[in-house]
Amino acid sequence: TMGRPLVENFISEEFKGSVSYVLLKALHGEETANFELPLLKHGKQNAVLLLNATTRRGPDGATVGVLGVGQDITQINAMQQDQQRIADDLSRLIDNANAPIF
Repeated sequence: TMGRPLVENFISEEFKGSVSYVLLKALHGEETANFELPLLKHGKQNAVLLLNATTRRGPDGATVGVLGVGQDITQINAMQQDQQRIADDLSRLIDNANAPIF
């Protein structure tokens, strides 16, 4: 994985444009916080990273790169989806109940 372009090798086609845009903004000095980055994993389910991208500058203030810090939020997203599904199921149960629920 070292030496391989991030966007071309690890981002699915549908997200390449938005990920490239975030990285390009960081190269031009505009930081991005809390960007959800879908990452392709070899042989496994895709991961979702919560990414902060910031400009890396040299001693003269010129941009020399982008520093990205990410946190894997794949499991958190899965738990939130499960919680939402359960809440929706309970809401439908209450809406369709034949007796009043207090």
